[in-house]
Amino acid sequence: MRAEFDKRRKLVTEGLNALPGVSAIAPKGAFYAYPNVKETGWKAKPLASALLDDAGVAVIGGPDFGVLGEGYIRLSYANSAENISKALERMKTFLEKRAAA
Repeated sequence: MRAEFDKRRKLVTEGLNALPGVSAIAPKGAFYAYPNVKETGWKAKPLASALLDDAGVAVIGGPDFGVLGEGYIRLSYANSAENISKALERMKTFLEKRAAA
């Protein structure tokens, strides 16, 4: 199982870094990524809401974890590699089509 989560961690990190305006470092624990989304032009919580409503991808805005969380979102990679890839593709399509609100 550890090897599978390592595979997913790499998949999500590489996928997030391929998204416009998003940068991520590889998580060192648990199964959550916390990418920087400041360059997208979106505030974290509106972006999280828009990704859920418009792309069907559930993430959490960083401010839900404290005042220093603005500019970040949190997502879990405790899912199948197939579902993670689908979510990343949906996020990419969304970010390419939508300018910051």
